[in-house]
Amino acid sequence: MSHPAPGRIVGRFLTSTVAVAALLSGVVGIANAVPHEVAQFAAGTEGLDPALAAAYTLAEQQAHAEGVELSITSGYRSHEQQEWLWQDGLATYGSPDEARRWVLPPAESTHVSGRAIDVGPQYGAAWLEANGNRWGLCRPFDNEYWHFELQTSPGGVCPPRLPDASFR
Repeated sequence: MSHPAPGRIVGRFLTSTVAVAALLSGVVGIANAVPHEVAQFAAGTEGLDPALAAAYTLAEQQAHAEGVELSITSGYRSHEQQEWLWQDGLATYGSPDEARRWVLPPAESTHVSGRAIDVGPQYGAAWLEANGNRWGLCRPFDNEYWHFELQTSPGGVCPPRLPDASFR
């Protein structure tokens, strides 16, 4: 199936249930704007903020249409999962300050609130970094090529990246 060029998908974008929900919840701020009957979210979006799930789904569809492999390697994490990662980071890096460069405690992690995704493979992440702003997706940290969050409105400019998560 062929897909139109990015600039020509606006009409379809605005009529898509998922896309409208993404616009409503991501731009206007209406919580839970995605209808429960939407079953077309990409794999790995369970537990994510509906706007992030919708934006990523659209981005993944476009990546695949362009022949780029892209998938979520980590999305929503429970408090317990993030605590385990935090404790592992402390053991691995030896101090909270050094661990915070790579992993945050549960109370601070955007994965726990469903507002972050990690993607792969690396070339897919590079594609998302170059194109993700079309759906509001941005890479917030210099040291994590795989980490993305909704940080702008669709088509907007991503904010400057931070060196790492400890700068939040």
